Formats: sequence, C-alpha cells, structure tokens
Amino acid sequence: MPGLTLVPTQVAVATGADFSNDTWWIVAIKAVGVVVFLLTSVLVAIWFERKVVARMQIRPGPNVHGPFGLLQSLADAMKLLLKEDINVKAADKVLYLLAPMISVFASLLIFAVIPLGPEVSIFGVVTPLQLTDFPVSVLYILAAASFGVYGIVLGGWASGSTYPLLGGVRSTAQVISYELAMGLSLVSVFILAGSMSTSQIVASQEQIWWFLPLLPAFVIYFISMVGEVNRLPFDLPEAEGELVSGFMTEYSSMKFAWFFLAEYINMLNVSAIATTLFFGGWRAPFGLHLINDGMFNEGWWPLLWFLAKLWTFMFLFVWIRGTLLRFRYDQFMKFGWKILIPAALVWIVMVAAVQSVRQFTDIDLQTLLIALGVVAVVAIGLSFLIPEKKAPPATEGEPEEFDAFAGGYPVPPLPGQTLPPSPRRRARLAEETEQRTATAVLTAEADASTTDQPSDGEEEEPRG
Repeated sequence: MPGLTLVPTQVAVATGADFSNDTWWIVAIKAVGVVVFLLTSVLVAIWFERKVVARMQIRPGPNVHGPFGLLQSLADAMKLLLKEDINVKAADKVLYLLAPMISVFASLLIFAVIPLGPEVSIFGVVTPLQLTDFPVSVLYILAAASFGVYGIVLGGWASGSTYPLLGGVRSTAQVISYELAMGLSLVSVFILAGSMSTSQIVASQEQIWWFLPLLPAFVIYFISMVGEVNRLPFDLPEAEGELVSGFMTEYSSMKFAWFFLAEYINMLNVSAIATTLFFGGWRAPFGLHLINDGMFNEGWWPLLWFLAKLWTFMFLFVWIRGTLLRFRYDQFMKFGWKILIPAALVWIVMVAAVQSVRQFTDIDLQTLLIALGVVAVVAIGLSFLIPEKKAPPATEGEPEEFDAFAGGYPVPPLPGQTLPPSPRRRARLAEETEQRTATAVLTAEADASTTDQPSDGEEEEPRG
C-alpha cells in the first residue's frame, strides 16, 4: 500500500477523549444509558438469534408475541421472573447465590471504556460518547473478563453436584487457554497504535482500520472471543449432550436468567472490543468519511456505524452456532494451546520486527511487505515438500485395549474400541475366573470318577 504510514510515533500523537466538561449528572446519565443499552440489546439479541437460526433451518421462528415476534424475549424474561425458584439443599448457600451476581456484575463493567462515538452535546454539555477512559483501558477489559469466570467456577462448585462441577472445571481451563490467545492477539494492536487507551486506538485508525494490516491477529482474536463466551462450537462448560446444562444445571428462575444475561452481555462486549480495536470503532466506513468534510464522523452519526459493526459480529456468532458442531474437549484444548497461542506469539515477533526495521532503517512499507510475502510463499511451498508420515499398517489379531489418557486428556472410546477394566472390575474378573477354573476342575474330577465306575447292566470282570 504505497503512501501508507503506520509508524507508532506518528500515530501516538492522536489524542484520546476529553472528559474535562463532565459533571456528576452527565456521568450518571451515561452510566444509566450504558446499562439500559446492554439490557435492551440482550432482549433484541435473543429474538435476533432465534429468527436467524430459524431462517437457516427453514422455519418461522417466534412470530406470535408482538409484530414479527418482537415481544418473545420479553415473554421469556417474565417467565423466568415468575418461575418457581428452587434452591439445592446440598449447595453452599452464599456462593450459590453470589455466583450469578458475579457473572452479571463483571459483564456490565466492560462497556464503561468502550467509545460509542466522538464528542456530542448532551443537554448543552459537550462530552465524549464514552463513560470513561484511561491509559490501560484494554488491560482493564481483560481483567474484568477474567473476573467474570469466577461466577461460572463458583456456580459449578457451590451447586454440590457432579455435572455443574465438571462444567466449572472445564470453564476454568477454557478461559485460561483462550484468554491467553486473546490477550496476545491484541499486543500487535498496541504496537501499531502506540497506546492501550480505547479512545486513542480508535483515533489511530483514521487512515486505516487495524484488521487490514493485522489480519492474522484479528483471526486469532475472533476465534478466541468465541471460546471466551462459551458459544458453539466452544460451549464445553454447558454441553447439553455431556453435562446436562453444565455449571447452570442446578439453577432455575432468575438465578438462571442472570447467567443467561451475562452470556449475552459478554457477546456484546467482545463484539464491541473487536469493533473498537480492529474495525475503527465508531468511524464511518471507507468512502463515507470523505462526504461533506467528514460529516458522517461527527455528531450522533458515528453511533450508528458502531452499532452496525457490533451487530455484524453478533450475526457471525449466530451464524457459527447454526453451522458448526461442538468440538471434542481434547480437540478444543489442543487447538488453543498448540495452534492459537504459538501463532499469536509468532505474529507478535513479526510485527515487532517489522516496526523495528521501519523505525531504524529507510526501507519503505511496500518493499518490506513484498519481501515478507515472498518469504511466506516460499515457506508454504516447502511445507508441501515435507513427506507425510504414514500410519503403520494394522496388524490382524485381537484389538488392543483403548487408553483414554494416551493424548493427555481423558476422552471416550470410539465405536469398536473398548476401555480397559477398572481395578475393582479387574479384581472381580480375576475372582470369577478362579471360580470358573475351580468349577471346571471339580466337574472334570466328577466326570473322571463317573467314567471309572461300571455302568448299569455291565458285570464286573473277575479278578485273578
């Protein structure tokens, strides 16, 4: 891209949001606005997901409550509100009630630093369309997302049941694995933008959105954000076919609704982060920013662009759910640790090397990108020349026993495979074998003694 300048020192001069005019009532209005926006967006997201999946499966979806079924989400919320609230007798009461509150509270924190637009006038006060911002806003986002997993873990543990506990343990491993990849995918954005402030990252994308030069990082982030919010094909903590409903199995009524609410708010959160860090945030699409001296990047117009980008990612969530099957747990963990994290580390090193070369040499960006492209093509070509390892031919005979822990993770056997007996079953089998052997010996001795005696009608030969 000739003429493209991505030097961090030039980008970093972009200033962030100015909150000097904010008063306490402006802050209160924006805080309430963020909460109302998230709650209403969840209702729309539930209806939206049902309608999109219904169209994919060639069925009408919700179409009774209100026009186009728009009130279906409200009916579901009222059902959960009025449903009988059941508390598990074996649960840890305090943590059992606290867990869903933690999940919802953590999910509401992230939108505080998301810029929804530039400076606007609210009741005569000029203020950014953002609640707050600070130099390490992205680290604050990652910390809030990490805190939210405590709700799932504590909910699974405090329920006093097996399936919720397994779901909570799965969630712990999943969030640790995919949050590492997510955090590493954002480092290259920090390198180019020269800041971790969300408003400054949006300001640094005035010339080009970061998903174009940082496409591998965006792909890693997109996969990680699907795993982060426990959505198909990565919904292992609440896999219905394996764990009933996972960590939410013992929850009902509004406690269940809180977990449900947190899941959808987290979908909005990660979509907003992707929009802010990779797709220019509230900035107008290419071409529109040139009309009438950038009128579409001023006032309340940018809020429309931000919402359009956010709901594009929400559509991708639904599309993936209606298309892909759930991963097996060992495949899921292997994909996170052996593919996403190493790829993110390699990409960080490449971006840092490119920026260092450009900063200390006179090589232009176009020449550098062409050289890197040639190296990548050669590496891909050489990878096809490496001979593929062939599996040894199967030997005839009895099938070997299946080792569920051979790959490092417990996995169920496939059809035709048999698990080795447990120690208790092995002892019982040995005891049964001994009993059968003893019975066979006694039967053989009885048969032999019967054979030695003369049968009826036969005279015993005289001796001597």
